[in-house]
Amino acid sequence: MPAKNQSIIYLMAINVLIFIASTWLKFEPLQPLALYFPLNEKFALWQLVTHMFMHGSVAHILFNMYALWSFGTPLEQTWKTPRFLAFYFVTGLGAALIYTAANYYQFSAITNDILTLGYSTNDIQTILQQGMADGHLVQALGKDRLVEFMSIYHAPVVGASGAMYGVLVAFAMRYPDAKLSLIFLPVPISAKWFVPLIIAGDLFFGLTKYSVGNIAHFAHVGGAITALVIMLVVRYRQKQ
Repeated sequence: MPAKNQSIIYLMAINVLIFIASTWLKFEPLQPLALYFPLNEKFALWQLVTHMFMHGSVAHILFNMYALWSFGTPLEQTWKTPRFLAFYFVTGLGAALIYTAANYYQFSAITNDILTLGYSTNDIQTILQQGMADGHLVQALGKDRLVEFMSIYHAPVVGASGAMYGVLVAFAMRYPDAKLSLIFLPVPISAKWFVPLIIAGDLFFGLTKYSVGNIAHFAHVGGAITALVIMLVVRYRQKQ
C-alpha cells in the first residue's frame, strides 16, 4: 500500500540528491537550474521551476525539507497527491515570478538613476559584465545601491522556500488552530498567528536594509501571496 505522503518523500529525495550533487560533488551541469535575472545571459525559462530543487546550504535544505514534511504531509493526505503537487509547483512558480518582478523594479530604478548621471546603456552593460564601476559612480549612486544592482544581475536564487511559504499559508488556513511547537518559539503558537508573523517579518526585511544573509524575502512573500489567492478562490468556489 503506497504511503499517503508519497509525493513528499519523492520531492525530498530529489531535493537532497540534487543538493549533494551540486554542492558537495560540484556537478557543474546542475548550476543552470538556479534562477537568474531575466536580463542575464544565463537566464532560461525552465529556471522558474528548476530553482526549487537547488539549495545553497545544509541549513537551507534542512529548513525547507522539514517544512515540507511537517506542513505538507497533512495537506497531501487531505487533498491527495495530484492536487498537492499542483499547488506546490504553482506556488513555487508564483514565488519566482513575484520575486523576479520585484527585482526587475529595483533594477530598473537603479538603471534610470545611472542613466540620469550621464552614463549610457553601453556603459551600464560594461559595468555589469566587468562587475566593477568607477569612483564617480560609486560616490554618486552609493556603494549599497551599486552592490544591490550587481547582485540582482549576477546572483541566482535557489531553493523551495517560495513553495514552502505557500504550504505554510495553506496549512494555516486549513488548520488555523493547530499549535506549533518549534525550537525558536518559547511557547506553542497557533498557525493562524505564526504564519502571518513570519510573512510580515519577510516583508519588513525585504523592504528595509536589516536583512541578515542572502535571503530572497520577496520569494517567500510571493509564495505566500500566490497560496493565499489560490486558497481564497477555492473557498469562494466551494460556497457557490
